[in-house]
Amino acid sequence: MTKYDLIEKLSREADLPLKKADKLVTHIFREMSEALARGERVEIRGFGSFKIKHYDGYLGVNPKTLEAVEVRPKKLPFFKCGLELKRRINSDKV
Repeated sequence: MTKYDLIEKLSREADLPLKKADKLVTHIFREMSEALARGERVEIRGFGSFKIKHYDGYLGVNPKTLEAVEVRPKKLPFFKCGLELKRRINSDKV
């Protein structure tokens, strides 16, 4: 499913104009992104949660040249699947 598929489905099921559904979906994603950028956790009950994981820097090796390369510390988003979603994915019924 793409963002556009989600917008179309919301538009149909909520009987909204496509532009309004697009604004709603875009706003929700923007708010989630901004919360993560502030270091906050985003939780959607029954679906899962998003958080930022911090990774320390380390000394790596360039596989092509075998030279040592310093990898800087970084932050990456991490998604943890909710129990309800896990059950739905693993059930035989969809």
